[in-house]
Amino acid sequence: MSTETIPGALAVLKALQEENVDIIFGYPGGQVIPLFDAIYDFPIQLVLPRHEQGAGHMADGYSRSTGRVGVCMATSGPGATNLVTALATAYMDSIPMVAFTGQVPRAAIGRDSFQEADTTGITIPVTKHNYLVTDENDLVNTIREAFYVARTGRPGPVLIDLPSDIQRADVPYPARHIEGLDGYHPPALPRDADIEQAADLINNAERPLLYIGGGALAAGASDLVTQLADTCNIGVVHTLMGKGAYPESRDLSMGMPGMHGMGYANWALHECDVMVVIGARFDDRVTGNLKLFSPGTKVIHMDVDAAEIDKIRHADVAIVTDARTGLEALVPLCKPRARTAWEEMLLQKKQEMPLSYNWNKDGMPPQFVVEKLREIAGEDAIISTEVGQNQMWAAQFYPIEKPRHFLSSGGLGTMGYGFPAAIGAQFGNPDNLVVDIAGDGSIQMNIQEMATARHHELPVKVVILNNCFLGMVRQWQDLFYDKRYSSVALCGLPNFTKLAEAYDSVGFETANPDEVQGILEQALEINDRPVLMNFHVAKEENVYPMIPAGKSIHDMMLKETLSD
Repeated sequence: MSTETIPGALAVLKALQEENVDIIFGYPGGQVIPLFDAIYDFPIQLVLPRHEQGAGHMADGYSRSTGRVGVCMATSGPGATNLVTALATAYMDSIPMVAFTGQVPRAAIGRDSFQEADTTGITIPVTKHNYLVTDENDLVNTIREAFYVARTGRPGPVLIDLPSDIQRADVPYPARHIEGLDGYHPPALPRDADIEQAADLINNAERPLLYIGGGALAAGASDLVTQLADTCNIGVVHTLMGKGAYPESRDLSMGMPGMHGMGYANWALHECDVMVVIGARFDDRVTGNLKLFSPGTKVIHMDVDAAEIDKIRHADVAIVTDARTGLEALVPLCKPRARTAWEEMLLQKKQEMPLSYNWNKDGMPPQFVVEKLREIAGEDAIISTEVGQNQMWAAQFYPIEKPRHFLSSGGLGTMGYGFPAAIGAQFGNPDNLVVDIAGDGSIQMNIQEMATARHHELPVKVVILNNCFLGMVRQWQDLFYDKRYSSVALCGLPNFTKLAEAYDSVGFETANPDEVQGILEQALEINDRPVLMNFHVAKEENVYPMIPAGKSIHDMMLKETLSD
């Protein structure tokens, strides 16, 4: 019996439907017209962003908030290169995405044809894997493989570069059969001996601590993290990517450590005797000076990627598996444990080193706005952030209770990420409130996506902490460059209220703290278009605590010890 043949563009869409894809974020162009023609009357929703980078971040935000593979699409040449930042963002944070890029016809490849670029060469460093389809017989199984690679093992973005003549050609549509790929082997079950050794270390620890990263969220292991922490009365710190893996309302939630982490979280990491690292990679923003990071501490490192083991910090016990599989084996072996003097000390440190801010600056504290947002929006809201001071204030002052409710560019630190990611999250979670916490600099990098949100009547809310600066760079210039504010002043432009109106959306603006709550409450009532809230905050407020780059906990600057 011969295999069915259908047009290549239709085969792509059928394969996506097979993977349960219900939405594509895509921008058209000459080399993807066959695909966009096929989707015209195909039952997959197509969302037109206003820039390809926006498409990539929307797919990313959709993926982070739903746990599904996000899909984006762009044409060849500049369309593909405009996706690179979004691919790199997803790659650094291990987010499963599949990106399709058009390519010039096979006969034109390598001839510097119009809108030709070596997309596979350009994107190799920022994708988990990529493909250039050169044989129409490989098209369908390539797509199947791409989704399998994107979602298994350590997740990540996969790119398929697709010549336009293959999109137009008749291609076979073989029966689905994917059980594994040559040369690609997701981790197997953890070794019993490693699990037993880890449990023994935990059961005999005097000062244990859980250090949770984004891998716990990617594996859907938040419930097991909570079970382990609660059963054994172990304190929990989380990375920026791990925010939401353990409810931050719990008293033994020690918050986020690192450069701008909580002082008590850094103290806990430094003083613990057994550190149980789950799905985290010892990022330099957490460790600072490695020679002074948690000396003498025994480390249990559980990670799906074997390359992360011993890369930064030696693991006394290494468990190479995904967080859910590993914790399913580990948790039953960990004995219930009563609280000790160590846990009491953790709680005492939370009292001694609380997050704080003051009203002595010339303007409203940005932290106050974030706190008010949390009070009004509640625990069900999905929060995305831009990058910079706004991101750190969100991480510090907006506690998250549920997994996949905090979306932020961690590894790459991509300005312009938050708003399109919020749009993607709103598509994936239509019944949730979605809010982007932004700075006046970062929000402008993809502000064109206001048109996308308005066209689809998405009620995405944007809280702009407007300090008229590129705030984080200004902070470093303040602290380390004698206040030589080079190219960081934004001069109060644009007028965000008028900008919102230009996009047929709603804008609010205030510098009065007494008006913050009312504006937030009004904004949350609007359900048919985006809302920009422009809060004028203190211009030279800094993010504290702060550990300078390359330093250690011994160099941590707490706000109350500094003269403003």
